[in-house]
Amino acid sequence: MATPFIRTLFLFSTIFFLQSHGEEEDTPITRFQQYLRFKTAHPNPNYTAPISFLVDQAQSIGLTTRTIEYVSGKPVLLVTWLGSNPKLPSILFNSHLDSVPAEADKWIHPPFSAHRTVDGLIYARGAQDDKCIGVQYLESISNLKSRGFSPLRTVHISYVPEEEIGGFDGMAKFAASSDFTELNVGFAMDEGQASPGDEFRVFFADRTPWELVIRAEGIPGHGAKLYDNGAMENLMKSVELISKFRETQFDFVKAGKAANSEVISVNPVYFKAGTPSNTGFVMNMQPSEAEAGYDLRLPPMADPDVMKKRIAEEWAPSIRNMTYTIKEKGKLRDHFGRPIMTATNGSNPWWSVFKQAVEATGGKLAKPEILASTTDARYIRTLGIPLVGFSPMINTPILLHDHNEFLKDTVFLKGIEVYESVISALSSFEGVSDQAI
Repeated sequence: MATPFIRTLFLFSTIFFLQSHGEEEDTPITRFQQYLRFKTAHPNPNYTAPISFLVDQAQSIGLTTRTIEYVSGKPVLLVTWLGSNPKLPSILFNSHLDSVPAEADKWIHPPFSAHRTVDGLIYARGAQDDKCIGVQYLESISNLKSRGFSPLRTVHISYVPEEEIGGFDGMAKFAASSDFTELNVGFAMDEGQASPGDEFRVFFADRTPWELVIRAEGIPGHGAKLYDNGAMENLMKSVELISKFRETQFDFVKAGKAANSEVISVNPVYFKAGTPSNTGFVMNMQPSEAEAGYDLRLPPMADPDVMKKRIAEEWAPSIRNMTYTIKEKGKLRDHFGRPIMTATNGSNPWWSVFKQAVEATGGKLAKPEILASTTDARYIRTLGIPLVGFSPMINTPILLHDHNEFLKDTVFLKGIEVYESVISALSSFEGVSDQAI
């Protein structure tokens, strides 16, 4: 017969086994893992399941929710924490629901498993970009409410679709709607990026993408013939000029005179020419048309008119039988004609409130940056609303869109603490009574 000691030991062993293999404990970490497991990657993101999850989380802590569709099947979720003085301009915290695809065979752990290693690394697509902040917003509000904090200003959280493919059916339509206008947003925050060092990165502007396609026409001819004004010759002259411009911009970066995000980047994406054959191309025939595509990223300080003049007169001049198209995927100026950027000095009262809130948690902000890529923040800044991009991840490699994207559990939890301070400070700020522009 088993002794009492053995029976007790068996009981504790059973409890330990059930805890280890049963349902996950309901904690900020496990809720983060739940959110990461929703497959929201393009080209077929599932928005229904994560929206349902977020609505449940928000309503469980007493927040109101509203789901809006400007395009069928592409919902925007708005979560609201009503302030004691709702007439004051509100605070908006934004994140996106979707993520980029992941090549599962190149990951250490399945990209939608949210696997947590023994040393606390949580592997998942979206762990950094940017499902972390989507959960941190709610967790920080939950903690504030549990301590009895009530905001002076109304706090909104928006979860938008399609950011990874331009946001045209998501934030672009939301920001242009009467629904957004009625929020009376005075200050907003959106995603940032991880910092490999011990200072939090913060972004005051995005670069604006342009898609440039230049086309050349010329007289076709035998491959052995030398003559002027061939399509390929005309195109290659432009390619050389564009390459020289790229070099001058890159030289500023290499010399330390400008950050990568502060210059105009021009990168070739494709070249198209030649007469196709069954085995490839007809090699003894010079084509009558040639085309090249470029990805341009312009910082807010760039003059779009000067850039367009350069393209028209130097890179694709009509005198060389050149034509071009520019697809501007965003604006460089807001509706007041100002560069689309947020002041990070004393002229912006929100900035000092934000900065002090981060420092109150023992954190330190790095020098404010222009984001080298593009986020949904541009649609809000275009309206004249001050916005900073910020994701509280220090001592973390930058892995957005990369294989094996992960976030350490302690970094995630520290981010909740930071947002508690930021949300309480911004929502308690009395200094701006009219909508900031």
